[in-house]
Amino acid sequence: MLNLERLRTLDALARHGSVSGAAEGLHITTSAVSQQMAKLEREVGQRLLAKHGRGVRLTDAGRLLAEHAARILSQVELAQADLEAQRGQVAGELRVSAFPTAARGLFPAALADLRERHPALRVRSREMEPENGIRGVVRGDLDLAVVLDWYNKPMPLPDGLVKALLLDDPADVALPAAHPLAGREEVDLAELAEDEWITWGEGEFCHEWLMFTLRSKGVEPIVAHRAAESHTQLNLVAAGLGVCIAPVLGRDPLPGGVVTVPLRQRVRRHVFVVWRADADRRPSIRAAVRALRAAGERFGVTEDGAPVRTAAPAS
Repeated sequence: MLNLERLRTLDALARHGSVSGAAEGLHITTSAVSQQMAKLEREVGQRLLAKHGRGVRLTDAGRLLAEHAARILSQVELAQADLEAQRGQVAGELRVSAFPTAARGLFPAALADLRERHPALRVRSREMEPENGIRGVVRGDLDLAVVLDWYNKPMPLPDGLVKALLLDDPADVALPAAHPLAGREEVDLAELAEDEWITWGEGEFCHEWLMFTLRSKGVEPIVAHRAAESHTQLNLVAAGLGVCIAPVLGRDPLPGGVVTVPLRQRVRRHVFVVWRADADRRPSIRAAVRALRAAGERFGVTEDGAPVRTAAPAS
């Protein structure tokens, strides 16, 4: 009889591509991964791993069994979701992530609400950039991830994921208080062509969006500083070192010396939550989506400026 936990270890090895990656994804030690794989090899009577440089690779038998393991674990996930749905209880463990401003803006209220309403549910949260959050859900390391895309640049989603809109998050431009445009009612991006920009890290989705958007307006951006955290960006603006995009979600309180001005382009990012389709019926998933939506109501707006209202997830 194949052991489910050992199949889970093999699946993690296949998805992460390394012992250390599998250990991190499973929250166990690398020696525990090696021990589980050694036991699995004895169970099946075949080598599943072979040395490859300083690491390991799956043998043909290992890849074959890993394919079966992925299907078996998916069926187990479905069975657990169906049992949880049939029982109707919001209980167990829920692993969630959010990009930093969503973690700051949504998680305190949403997770406190879940704890009060569903004391049998244990939530584990972490900050994670959108792309990493999506990968974590696909790999099974996370149950839910709060992610984003922009009004003019969608975030591609892999097959097998379900998403629900939480809010549309308007974004302004943050300027030093002494900036010549700081007193304006709105600003066009083209008017910032000579300004230095404070942006996200090279290759990050939000940085690539900003470069794409500015260039589409005929502006070749001058990137002076990079910072992953929005409040670091805003403090650099306060010091007079440049300008940055400042979404509403999670930006308060603004540091002194910073003025936010709406953009004529009506820039918005779409904030949504994703989870695996095979977990769709879990009451804990539905409860978390409801709590996140409730937490987001004070931030979100629709295209006409009215507060966003989104339907509850299906029962």
